[in-house]
Amino acid sequence: MAFRFEPITGWKIVSVQQAAAVSFPRDEALQIASLLAFIGGYLEAYTWIVHRVFASAQGANLVFLWVYMTSGEWERAVLYVPPLLAFAVGVVLACWLRWALPQRAGRISNLIEIAFLFVVAIVHNRLPELAGTLGLSLAAAFQTVSFPRVEGWSYNSVMVTSNFRQTIEGMFGAFAGGAEPRAFRRSYVFGMICIAFGLGAAAGAFVTELKRTHSLAIPVLLLVIVLLLCEQKPVRARA
Repeated sequence: MAFRFEPITGWKIVSVQQAAAVSFPRDEALQIASLLAFIGGYLEAYTWIVHRVFASAQGANLVFLWVYMTSGEWERAVLYVPPLLAFAVGVVLACWLRWALPQRAGRISNLIEIAFLFVVAIVHNRLPELAGTLGLSLAAAFQTVSFPRVEGWSYNSVMVTSNFRQTIEGMFGAFAGGAEPRAFRRSYVFGMICIAFGLGAAAGAFVTELKRTHSLAIPVLLLVIVLLLCEQKPVRARA
């Protein structure tokens, strides 16, 4: 026997077979979450190499902002304001889209992110700071709001800290013999997402240094693949 949380009825006892047969929407599949994590790591590396700011790790941007402000380096501090504001605007817009069109929000957000990356790639040579800090932060915000879950668990495709914590918690729960029905699955899922993010960061750094002008073509292509995968039928989670 195992326990499973139902949003309406609360905790209930289910059999191991029932716990293993958990279905979820296609956009919560590990395959899609891993691709999005790869894109998140890729764009983070790209933005840091090109602009020395982060597209999605706003905690780091906020730390740099206050460090340079307290030391009186205002010109360096102000560089971290645009990505913070752009990310906030992107979250608001993505939340509004999810509220207004809940059934199609993920697909539309995917298309918007692709459009943002296209615009960044086109105007980057003329307006490098504006395109990099605003466009990529907006894209990261749309991605993290529109794809918040993987196999029923909350995760983040553009930052790795919470995913790493989930990996460790899942491993601890599995070896400690907790009541969670998919403890080993949770550690596996979040571990794969962490690996995908790291591989994306490595690829983003390598390609950006090698061919900066065309480096954004890779995340655009992967987002198109994500869009196509989201149109497939719902799947069932493994135990």
